[in-house]
Amino acid sequence: MALIKSVRGCTPTFGKNCFLVENATVVGEVSMGDNCSVWYNAVVRGDVHRITIGNNTNIQDGAVIHCTYQTASTQIGNNVSIAHNAIVHGCTIHDNVLIGMGAIVMDNAVVHSGSIIAAGAVVLENTVVEANSIYAGTPAKKIKEVGDNQKDVFERTAANYIMYADWFRKQP
Repeated sequence: MALIKSVRGCTPTFGKNCFLVENATVVGEVSMGDNCSVWYNAVVRGDVHRITIGNNTNIQDGAVIHCTYQTASTQIGNNVSIAHNAIVHGCTIHDNVLIGMGAIVMDNAVVHSGSIIAAGAVVLENTVVEANSIYAGTPAKKIKEVGDNQKDVFERTAANYIMYADWFRKQP
């Protein structure tokens, strides 16, 4: 069973049909919507500020979601995929966003809807990522618009992770 822990009087809350693997950690002031999943070695740590996560969001293996004490909460929207080993810290991620493997999104950054943060990108503090854009590099910069052939990646990936969670629920 996942480690779910209260801190400073705050206990995580979960919507319907959430799935947390055995070694996922969710701590403190965390509110998670419906159909979310938290995967192997991922940490959602709401010990120093609030973390709010919408529906159909997946937090993949090794990802870390955190905040900054009293100054930067973390808000994550619907249909967001936070890929393996990504760090999302004290920022706002709108709906329909993909945060690539190993990417870092820093305090007070805002990632608008329909955007992709490329694998390994570093979105610096206070950066505003334009809607429907792909940002890459260190520091992350806009490299192009999300193409028509990429626009289904958000809902498709979210739906896949709901399906993957069902596979694990059905195991004896």
